[in-house]
Amino acid sequence: QVQLVESGGGLVQPGGSLRLSCAASGSIFRLNGMAWYRQAPGKWREQVATITNSGSAVYADSVKGRFTISRDNARNTVYLQMNSLKPEDTAVYYCNAWDDYEYWGQGTQVTVSS
Repeated sequence: QVQLVESGGGLVQPGGSLRLSCAASGSIFRLNGMAWYRQAPGKWREQVATITNSGSAVYADSVKGRFTISRDNARNTVYLQMNSLKPEDTAVYYCNAWDDYEYWGQGTQVTVSS
């Protein structure tokens, strides 16, 4: 079992920045990778960024050049640095991890508004 706890969401003005954190605990040595997803009201959950154990990162087209996913293995934590935020980035952001199973955090709200 793996437990994921997100933090760092909040209210930010357009053009601003936020950094989300996801702390993993439990059987993390079995994980193959971690990711961030988001879900806006009335929309499907979408994958935002993924990072594998080797450090390879993949981004959704909508966030390329603005968001950066990174990991601190010593802290068992994955980060999502979000810059140049837009109102359409408003969503609940979820941390995700997988091995033979898939694990989810509880989500953290990000609101981009003036």
